Amino acid sequence: MSRFEVRRKKLRSLIRKTGADALLVTDFTNVTYLTGFTGDDSYLLVTRSDEMLISDERYTTQLGEECPGLELVIRGPGVDMLKTIVRMVGSAKVRSLGVEALSMCVDLHAKLDKQISRAELVSTSGLVEELRVVKDQEEIARIRTAAHQARRAFEVICASLTPDQTELEVAAELENQLRRFGAKGCSFPPIVAVGPRAALPHASPTERRMGASDFTLIDWGSNEGLYVSDLTRMVVTGKISSKLRRVYGVVLKAQVAAIRAIKPGVTCGQVDRVARGIIAKAGFGKRFGHGLGHGIGLEVHEAPRLGAGEETELKPGMVVTVE
Repeated sequence: MSRFEVRRKKLRSLIRKTGADALLVTDFTNVTYLTGFTGDDSYLLVTRSDEMLISDERYTTQLGEECPGLELVIRGPGVDMLKTIVRMVGSAKVRSLGVEALSMCVDLHAKLDKQISRAELVSTSGLVEELRVVKDQEEIARIRTAAHQARRAFEVICASLTPDQTELEVAAELENQLRRFGAKGCSFPPIVAVGPRAALPHASPTERRMGASDFTLIDWGSNEGLYVSDLTRMVVTGKISSKLRRVYGVVLKAQVAAIRAIKPGVTCGQVDRVARGIIAKAGFGKRFGHGLGHGIGLEVHEAPRLGAGEETELKPGMVVTVE
């Protein structure tokens, strides 16, 4: 049994708990997780005993390569997705159809509800995402590869920085180096923020030059082909103030303590509290207005979330950032 078959089997157990006969998976990332298909515009119908991937003729060859053996329903020219879904739900004699509330738009939900007269729509949330929280060994290896690619690209960038380079130029070169080290590309648009702009959580690179300040924040990640990484570093290019040095030391101490606190059975909120306590004790508690970190895998931000009040217990196989 392939890892994708194992995932779909686990999903069926979760579907049964909702009382639904089947689940229509419309989130493309979840479709990839359950089948191995990396294209888009395709939905997966998972019943209690079977599954079928609904796609179109553009992907026939790719589907055969990426998910051989999976039952395919290929839409021809002029046949829209809605009609195909209605037909397949009817053929499978589904009376209660689960839908992904976080993915399905209101318009599609309304049209399905109107046209599937014999089936009740049941809104579900996070069924596939619950499975994605704990990674298997292959997933962990691919995330590790993405992290290594990001680190190596960063090392090249640091060795070649010049005062005349702009934030935009550094961001572009960072992506170039990621690809040279085998990445598909960036996992998100790189953040390169010189001086005071480092305080902006999601700063977009500008024409500001590296030499305009003594420090720069770089936030970037690699997409190794499917799985991603997310790293942040402060680059000191001159002489920093004693205040910045102190703040950096406090944040580093909090980060290291939080990483050491991570172990099976500890809640995400407890890990956040370790870091938050150190920063608050140093007098910067009011400045810590975000969560400590997040899960990472097929997407840059996914469950679990390391934040105040989060009761999810950490388990072996979970991969999180500590920011």
